[in-house]
Amino acid sequence: MSLIFGVHYNEQKTISSEECESYVSAMQGYQIGKIQCWQEESICLMNGTQSVLPSHLDIQMPYDDRNGLVITADAIIDNRDELYQRLELTSDRRIIADAELILLAYRKWGINVPRYLIGDFAFVIWDQRKKLLFGARDLIGNRTLYIQNNGYHFAFSTMMKPLLALPGVRKSVRESWMAEFLAIPIVLDSVDSHSTVYADIDQIPAAHQFTLFSGKLKVERYGVVAPQEELRLRSNDEYEEAFLDVYAQAVRSRLITDRSIGATLSGGLDSGSVVSLAAGELYKAGKPLHTFSYIPPEDFVDWTVRSRVADERPFIRETVQHVGNIQDQYLDFQGKSPLSEMDDWLDLLEAPYKFIENSFWIKGIHEHAAAQGIGLLLTGARGNHTISWGSAIEYYVYLLKHLRLVKLHQELKQYGRRMGVGRKRLIPMIGKYAFPQLTQSPFSHSQPSDLQLIHPSLAQRTDVFEQLRSHDVGIGGFATDIVVDRQRLFETPSVMSMQGTSGTKLSLRYGVIERDPTCDPRVARFCLSLPLDQFVQNGMDRSLIRRSMKGLLPDKVRLNQRYRGVQGSDWLHRMLPSWQIFVEELETMCTSGIGAEWMNMDLIRASLSKLKHDPRPELAFDPDMRVLIRSMVVYRFLKRIG
Repeated sequence: MSLIFGVHYNEQKTISSEECESYVSAMQGYQIGKIQCWQEESICLMNGTQSVLPSHLDIQMPYDDRNGLVITADAIIDNRDELYQRLELTSDRRIIADAELILLAYRKWGINVPRYLIGDFAFVIWDQRKKLLFGARDLIGNRTLYIQNNGYHFAFSTMMKPLLALPGVRKSVRESWMAEFLAIPIVLDSVDSHSTVYADIDQIPAAHQFTLFSGKLKVERYGVVAPQEELRLRSNDEYEEAFLDVYAQAVRSRLITDRSIGATLSGGLDSGSVVSLAAGELYKAGKPLHTFSYIPPEDFVDWTVRSRVADERPFIRETVQHVGNIQDQYLDFQGKSPLSEMDDWLDLLEAPYKFIENSFWIKGIHEHAAAQGIGLLLTGARGNHTISWGSAIEYYVYLLKHLRLVKLHQELKQYGRRMGVGRKRLIPMIGKYAFPQLTQSPFSHSQPSDLQLIHPSLAQRTDVFEQLRSHDVGIGGFATDIVVDRQRLFETPSVMSMQGTSGTKLSLRYGVIERDPTCDPRVARFCLSLPLDQFVQNGMDRSLIRRSMKGLLPDKVRLNQRYRGVQGSDWLHRMLPSWQIFVEELETMCTSGIGAEWMNMDLIRASLSKLKHDPRPELAFDPDMRVLIRSMVVYRFLKRIG
């Protein structure tokens, strides 16, 4: 993987060596090798490589094929074997770097090349003969690609910092982005996948490509994850076999490195299945899998409901013992909290963020992995939308709405037995979700929450709530059709790429590449092609992964339907020693004027008044507490950019 950067002047201006040096300076401060530069007249391409692939698959970039094409790439291609066949490469030509492979594919398919690539990538190609600059970002958005286009020059970069260092680029906040960030209640920054927090910087969305020719920029979508048709097989056994074939392939393709391999591991199905398949493959190669599991500190008292588990060690250890070939580590990050890590995250992400409750352990795991020489870190972060998708209650709502009453009756009976709950309790709840209009005011769905962090005048000026209403982000309720909800998820680049944005920037900070086989496009497309009853059947939610992992995961984990892990429930407990500092900074914020044009300071004061003297750990997910911690993120970000 790499940090890539480039500038193309639309006028015939020659880039000087002094300019190249200034670009190199702006790319410093990351875990990358020597920054290489390719320059020709009015264009400059640069690359700082992170060496995680085997040496025979590595190459110095930018790479000039001496035949009219130059590429700088931040890429790991996962469907190499398929590309070898499509490109008709003989065996002696198959040991080539990803950048070379992309160029060969470009020679065959031109600007259609991203459609044939599977992996984590962002790349830019200069086609000297056509005088065309072409680039693309992977289908899921696992790597970032920012751009700056002012009519005088076009620039791109993996990070925003080098673009902000260009002459004339301002650090001013984009009003529409900040309005969406403050108005959206869920953990999503913005629905505009093209914009960033900075007014002068845009980004290429996931599954999009760009061309720059004669000064004209064109950005367009090149592909979708959605399958063309539903997969119909004859039995559960056939579905399970087909699923494991695709899933195991996705895991194997993410194990190519000379360095040690790690994985995050919770007590659930997603990370557990990744670890199970990866550990087995690594055993064949004589390598262990290093797992990193976050646990609460010893003095934390679990306040969550009985069905939620803050300390997942009993389930994690079952997986470790059953799978084998694992060197497991349990990390409590004593002394760390969302507040202690906030400034680092703002530096790292270059923008405000919302995954505050989990921020300390996500960063902490990468720090520990880096210290131990881990090159690749496997995760199952997006498995809820693919391999382990299938909420039983949501499926039953779907059955009721589509009047499949016989099937619903059978499922509720079996679900009740598994969960120890009667149908008399289930039916009213399912009915409420299926027909919410019968249980609420006819006007309630159109009103945003009272606890709106956005300043009322900003909300009115940008009309942000009306703009967001057509998006499934908690403004005006959520989709009540699981099929529609799932389709929206994979059709919305801003949602799919959130994990990739943080993963890219963590990799450049720590030199550890995050890889998630649960969102491999082949896996996602396969899961989306299946009938709904493959995911919920016989009263069992997440049925596909539970059935498929028989023998590969311990039954205590595989068949656990009653208990769910809950990460981040200890975040407020961790902040108690610095609570007074937090309160004082909030009070300073309310009087400083910083953020006053963006945030609802009256709401922040009211929330602070409620909680400042009573910061109990069980208030971790209280709406007023969320107002306070999110406002602090925005305040500190605004202070940093002046």
